[in-house]
Amino acid sequence: MAEAQAAQIGSIVPGSPEEKRLHEIWEAEPGWRGWLSTTDHKSIGLRYLFTAFFFLIAGGIEALIIRLQLARPNLSLVTPEQYAQLFTMHGLTMIFLYALPILSGFSNYLWPLVLGSRDMAFPRLNAFSYWIFIFAGAFLYASFPLGQAPNDGWFNYVPFSGPVYNVGPNIDVYALGMVLLGLSTTAGAVNFVVTFLRLRAPGMSIPRVPIMTWGTLAASFGNLFAVPAVSLAFFLLWLDRNFGTHFFDIAHDGKALLWQHLFWIFGHPWVYVIVLPAMGIVSMGLPTFCRRPLVGYMPVALSTVATMLLGFEVWVHHMFATGLPSLSLSFFGAASMIISIPSAVATFAWIATIWLGRPVFKVPFLFFAGFIILFVIGGVSGVMTAAVPLDLQLNDTYFVVAHLHYVLLGINVFPVVGGIYYWFPKFSGRMNSEKLGRLAFWIMFIGFNLGFFPMHIAGLLGMPRRIYTYPPNMGWDTVNMVTTAGSFLFALGVLVFVIDVFYSIYKGAKAPINPWDAPSLEWTTPSPPPPYNFAVIPFVGSRYPLWEGRLAEAEGRSRLDEGYLLMNGRETLGTTAMHAEPDAILKMPADSYFPLVASIFISALFVALLLHALIMAITTVALGLLSLVGWLWPRPVLRMEAAA
Repeated sequence: MAEAQAAQIGSIVPGSPEEKRLHEIWEAEPGWRGWLSTTDHKSIGLRYLFTAFFFLIAGGIEALIIRLQLARPNLSLVTPEQYAQLFTMHGLTMIFLYALPILSGFSNYLWPLVLGSRDMAFPRLNAFSYWIFIFAGAFLYASFPLGQAPNDGWFNYVPFSGPVYNVGPNIDVYALGMVLLGLSTTAGAVNFVVTFLRLRAPGMSIPRVPIMTWGTLAASFGNLFAVPAVSLAFFLLWLDRNFGTHFFDIAHDGKALLWQHLFWIFGHPWVYVIVLPAMGIVSMGLPTFCRRPLVGYMPVALSTVATMLLGFEVWVHHMFATGLPSLSLSFFGAASMIISIPSAVATFAWIATIWLGRPVFKVPFLFFAGFIILFVIGGVSGVMTAAVPLDLQLNDTYFVVAHLHYVLLGINVFPVVGGIYYWFPKFSGRMNSEKLGRLAFWIMFIGFNLGFFPMHIAGLLGMPRRIYTYPPNMGWDTVNMVTTAGSFLFALGVLVFVIDVFYSIYKGAKAPINPWDAPSLEWTTPSPPPPYNFAVIPFVGSRYPLWEGRLAEAEGRSRLDEGYLLMNGRETLGTTAMHAEPDAILKMPADSYFPLVASIFISALFVALLLHALIMAITTVALGLLSLVGWLWPRPVLRMEAAA
């Protein structure tokens, strides 16, 4: 019972020997050793943010080249094959290498802080997830300079992606890269789910959890069911291409439509996977600048879960033109309309929060409000395509491209940038420039709508998507030129934002501990937070522990400076899943190189599979297993004893 006795309740004075001891226990090694071995969720979260934003820049550059090619009729800036590779890499970069990983960065950094914990549930698995992500991105992009990048669109439809019509290594790179990336996504999803269930502060029962966690939790559950489907699809395709199987080969009784089912049963839930956490960011930050709690907390939380559940019932939304029976089209068309209801619940909650609050028009608020406008536009166009007769007319036109970009880019980028501005003081200890931030918002907002709204018009004028060029006098010249100009204007806004971030890191004013007067736990810690997050594990008595006085909550319900003293090594408190009652003292593992080493060998295995190098594959499997043994043995003992 020694561990339980150490879990006494008390407080720690800043600068005291106890606080210094905590710092020594949790701090990573200095220099490159600590950089490679750290399992600190904050370091991993920032790495996700920087890496994913790098991929956003790469995908944006690819998009600008595409828009230059389509700016005028009959241009030949790139060849058709180069265009196919640019088009594919742009799609997979923005959807797989940017949209979810950058949200994982937010969640990795913020979850333990908003939940009142000292780390994620599985710190080493967290580091492993990041390393696999960056190696998967490098694996996919390594083929680009060699002219062998994926070239069948991010949807990768068979039979063109099969062995008959696409004989190069392009699709093998995509297939193996996606299976590798799926390992990262699955590991991260498991970590988020367990962290939510076991590492909330005492008193943070289910109705009191921060609203942003619902989006990531729902997305993580979705990933656990959706990612295996697409990983299986890519693995079967790789077998077709390399071992003569016929899963998708019609000539040998395979089913080409099977690919679309497997891909879209992942693809449509994935839309909500990369939207719901972004919606959570808005639901978390918007009340701060409206100076009131979020209207309809429980309906918003329930609608988040409902959206993810319904997301698994609408995959045929993408297959209305494939000749499926009319009854199934009716069912999935109805489901595609019904799924707009929980989204509308969140939208009206945000509008009511603004209407009933006293908005403070800071830069994060501008991005959150801009997101709501884009969310409505993207949602309305989505409901339009849920109508089967209309979808048959719009399916292969630029109208769908416009809808896709409003949903996957506008609804993701604006909350992300707003979230970076909101939590930048926490990340860096500095404040951003209001002038540069406002300039970035207006350039991005105007550029985005100028760039992507005309695509709706191009689609209604009959412009097909997935085309390399087009003849003159089709009525598409003006809208394409406007779209190209808007795209470059949006890119300029992103550049202004990047300049603001780097300027503020070095020249920004020092941030006070709670610069926005926010209500959640992360703002009780210094900025940036110490390695251990909380000197004592706080007690939480409401949804808004920092606003209890002004909201007529009982004084002293939350105790933020007094809590469990866990100082016998790396420790955090485990609580029960429903009511967050203290349940266990969890011994957290020390920093380790093994997550990096294991990810190197696993990634090398996929390189060996791509090269058909049998000896290399066997060697990397053996070394990977050895690294996992090193990861797990000897390891810190995880003791679970009743907390005092």
